[in-house]
Amino acid sequence: MKRLLYIAALAFLPLFLSAQTKEQPKPNWQNLDLKEDSVFGISTEKAYHKLLKGKTAKPVIVAVIDGGVDNNHEDLKQVMWVNEKEIAGNGKDDDNNGYIDDINGWNFIGSAKGNVRYDNLELARLIRKFQPKYASALNSTPFDEKGRKEFILYQKMVTEYMDKLQNAQMGLENTTMFKKYLDEISTKIGKEYPTLEDFESYKSANDIESKVIKAVKAELKDGDYKKFRKDIEEGLKYYNTQVTYNLNLEFDSRDTVNDNYSTDNERYYGNADVTGPDALHGTHVSGIVGANRINNLGIKGVSDYVRIMAIRAVPDGDERDKDVANAIRYAADNGAKVINMSFGKSYSWDKKVVDEAVKYALLKDVLLVHAAGNDSKNTEKEENFPNRLLADSLGITMGTADAWIEVGASSWKDDEDLVADFSNYGKKSVDVFAPGVKINSTVPDSTKYKEEDGTSMASPVVAGLAALIRSYYPKFTAFQVKEIIMNSVSKVDHKVKIKEDGSSRKVPFSEVCLSGGIVNAYNALILAEKTSHSSVNIKKAN
Repeated sequence: MKRLLYIAALAFLPLFLSAQTKEQPKPNWQNLDLKEDSVFGISTEKAYHKLLKGKTAKPVIVAVIDGGVDNNHEDLKQVMWVNEKEIAGNGKDDDNNGYIDDINGWNFIGSAKGNVRYDNLELARLIRKFQPKYASALNSTPFDEKGRKEFILYQKMVTEYMDKLQNAQMGLENTTMFKKYLDEISTKIGKEYPTLEDFESYKSANDIESKVIKAVKAELKDGDYKKFRKDIEEGLKYYNTQVTYNLNLEFDSRDTVNDNYSTDNERYYGNADVTGPDALHGTHVSGIVGANRINNLGIKGVSDYVRIMAIRAVPDGDERDKDVANAIRYAADNGAKVINMSFGKSYSWDKKVVDEAVKYALLKDVLLVHAAGNDSKNTEKEENFPNRLLADSLGITMGTADAWIEVGASSWKDDEDLVADFSNYGKKSVDVFAPGVKINSTVPDSTKYKEEDGTSMASPVVAGLAALIRSYYPKFTAFQVKEIIMNSVSKVDHKVKIKEDGSSRKVPFSEVCLSGGIVNAYNALILAEKTSHSSVNIKKAN
């Protein structure tokens, strides 16, 4: 997932600075009800109060394939999946599943050497792969059909890469300069955290200081300096990571994993550290799915009988197909019934190995839930991987994964801005939308919580809903659960704004996703109850 884009946008030079919305939704808004609470949540609390009291449920394992999970967080430690067949810390594979000491899950981007934190974008890896063959080639160079396709793709990727690198370098330079002048101004004012009044009273020494002051004053009218300063630092970190790691063709982190990377069917590598060096994203996602609802701490997850299986496969950069495939297989083999995948990328190194893993999971009756992405793009026109389209070795689509839900992000107001301005969309490529703006959830260090935006936050809302249904109606198949979710959405009957070809336009909500609505837990559980009775009656009749 391209995390922190919305924060990084803040960190350009003042001319490019734009204030984030200062409006705040109600706490726990993603689980609230539109009619009762005036926010477009998924009616989870309504479902618990009116439909689930006194009903029995079974725990459902949800695999969170991500960058790591803080398994000791106060709101997660009691809902973590525990591999009861494994003895912690004895250095043995007690259950003979191929993974030593996998108590809460597995880490496919680490080894005894340590853990991967940063990696390239797939774009950079593919350029590095194709460069020796195509860097000196000309349009007139003779190629076979496969070679010609690769050469055209290589040219496209180089153009995109250079654009991204230039933007990242410019962003890093501008952000560094902005922070430098901001620090100097703060020093002159004589306060670590100046107020709006301090900046208004400050007399600029030059034009650049004037621009910095103007930007700061715009942000502080409805905000505080500490948060603004933190946003700038996050933006600086984001651009530095892009230049140093994500887009650096000389950087390759794979030796840390100690696998045979060219062997895509290699299964058994990694380590048991499911937290890793940066577990913010995966911890946040996990809390949305199933943070403890009854401990009177922090937040409430969507599902009350969930067990979070943490699988680390996503670095700061693009995930690798081999690791994603193995993560899916691990989840399916160890009892997960829902897999959340809050990650994605524009290119795929080895789509086939992921597709084979997806098909394997489907055979194990697993429901896969995937974030649509944060590029404000139509994914029917712009590719986003992984996806439900199952291709052969030539890249020709041969079918689709039926138990797969693609999720876009929505905001809390039922108006033209309902679709989050960063969310990808697609009339047929995205299935549903779910809350993904200002979602408060768990972050590392045991007692911390933070708001985040993204389809990464919307996907676990749906994964949590799927787990909720499978908890109370365990006889439903993965595909039946998907159908229930799709057929119980809250339909949106007004137009919404989307971005297309660099401009904004309004379209019916039915143009942005297949279901035409926002997922709804209350409606889904009513439909699940009806469907369960129908199934019983059909069986009796037969």
